Amino acid sequence: MTRVILHADMDAFYASVEQRDRPELRGKPVIIGAKSPRGVVSAASYEARKFGVHSAMPGFLAHKLCPDGVFLAGDMEKYVAVSRRVGRVFSEFTDAIEPLSLDEAFLDITGSIGLFGSAEAIGKKLKARVREVVDLPISVGIASSKLVAKMACGLGKPDGLLLIEPGREAALLSPLPVGDLYGIGPKSAEKLRAAGFSTIGSLALASPNVLASLLGRRALELQALARGLDDRPVQAGRRAKSIGEEATFADDVRDRQRIVSALCAHADAVGARARRAGVLGRTVIVKVKLARRRQATGGVQAAHDIFPILSHQTHVPVPTCSAEDLRRVALSLWDEMNVAEPVRLLGVTLADFVDTGTEPEQLDLFARPKERSGKLGQTMDAIASKFGTRALRFGASAPEKVNASDREKLGDLPALPVPPDETERGRRPR
Repeated sequence: MTRVILHADMDAFYASVEQRDRPELRGKPVIIGAKSPRGVVSAASYEARKFGVHSAMPGFLAHKLCPDGVFLAGDMEKYVAVSRRVGRVFSEFTDAIEPLSLDEAFLDITGSIGLFGSAEAIGKKLKARVREVVDLPISVGIASSKLVAKMACGLGKPDGLLLIEPGREAALLSPLPVGDLYGIGPKSAEKLRAAGFSTIGSLALASPNVLASLLGRRALELQALARGLDDRPVQAGRRAKSIGEEATFADDVRDRQRIVSALCAHADAVGARARRAGVLGRTVIVKVKLARRRQATGGVQAAHDIFPILSHQTHVPVPTCSAEDLRRVALSLWDEMNVAEPVRLLGVTLADFVDTGTEPEQLDLFARPKERSGKLGQTMDAIASKFGTRALRFGASAPEKVNASDREKLGDLPALPVPPDETERGRRPR
């Protein structure tokens, strides 16, 4: 049986939630995040996108392009709660759900057609149920592969439904710009255009040897995708590969006390999220964005990439989710980096996961007693759950003056599919 894959994506999710809850914002350019010029755009309404504003854009550029936009800090707790309600709608149609983020997911509906009718009928019913449950628009793309379903969803936005029948994949993909193909980044797209490959169709027909010289070992994979060939399954229960948090300072920082405070605060937050997710990590990464500007290429589109970024990582001997461990390792990594310049952004990430309780334990001679460390983390999590994340923290984690909209929570476990009795409590705003 030919697979039927549905890709669902909430339209301008964070901004749409705010416009739903605040009718006076409807029809206005709403921008979530980037309240300060040093921040980053998390989401932009379609009214704001007409001015060229998009997610991941630096705040100073968003303010320049859309000076009359409504800039909001956002409410991540509310967005997570809405996402979970949408996830329950998805589970009404199939249990084969692969979340990609809070606002999008793949659904394998091959086995659902006998219950709900045609693929198009399922798409229409899903859109209607999402509108009924959360009063928000959602776009849907349906095809025989994840790649084509995702691209169809994007082409149908906003609030669209686009079904690509088997055999029509090439007709959809061929005329599209080569940079629109999943897996091709800006640099690869620039190389391909310079070599005369401006459309996905031209990439599909190119000589494999020529592509190998341009794209390296990924050439054949990307050419297969350009031809609409994608047999990747929907991976139900997929989880993130890392959990991280980073923040842009309100001003450039070189004072060690402020840097220690920020690193410890990030480590505490990452540890708490890892404990909630039930994972331990083997790798700790510290990310630093320097305040020094470098020469940018590509005009305003490259404006977000003009600050040098450094990173340093290490493997810990025993997988951990302890905030104490993460703080100690993060501070050690910072000292090893020996950064002498002012810093614009700091981040801490935990990666290389194992599930709690499934990993054979490697004892560390110098570690704190595991029972004491675990109880401390559980106690702090319980207090934070009841009284808020600011109710209790380690002494070194004094609150750094960073706009809530400028905090980035990275690699969180997808929030869409959850059990019906899951709590609606979410994370604090980014």
